[in-house]
Amino acid sequence: MDNNTAAQHRHSAPTKLRCAVMTLSTTRTKEDDAGGAYICSALKDAGHSVVWYEVLKDDGVAISAALRALRENDGVDLIIATGGTGLAPSDVTVEAARALFDKEITAFGVLFTVLSHQQVGTACVLSRATAGVLGKKIVCCLPGSPKACRLAMEQIILPEAGHMVKHARGS
Repeated sequence: MDNNTAAQHRHSAPTKLRCAVMTLSTTRTKEDDAGGAYICSALKDAGHSVVWYEVLKDDGVAISAALRALRENDGVDLIIATGGTGLAPSDVTVEAARALFDKEITAFGVLFTVLSHQQVGTACVLSRATAGVLGKKIVCCLPGSPKACRLAMEQIILPEAGHMVKHARGS
């Protein structure tokens, strides 16, 4: 896709999305969830609405249940999960999400890794950020650190969210 075609696709993409944000953690609460709070704020600042925000345990069953419910929610276009993408045994976000994806957006993780490398060097290999299509919605799974959330939101998600949702809807 050349730059003109990409620009045309972006121009016809939705500009106001209804978003769900989930923080996955064994220790965080809404009161101390800096990453989730930043994501909600960034979405609102960009003109989107946050229609659902929860902090859930980093548990595969809970993550799957939340994603299934959000897939069926006609009032949600974009789902952003933060936390549980690392290498620890308790990090199960990626496995829970991938099992439900209709399609994985493989370039998301690659691009996140490249951009992350510029900030943290080879420690970027510790993240398994990913994204996919779930029904006609986009799901982005980000690391839990506020710095990683900011990187993904500013460099990938906010510039491309409407464009991704447009394609997921088939329009």
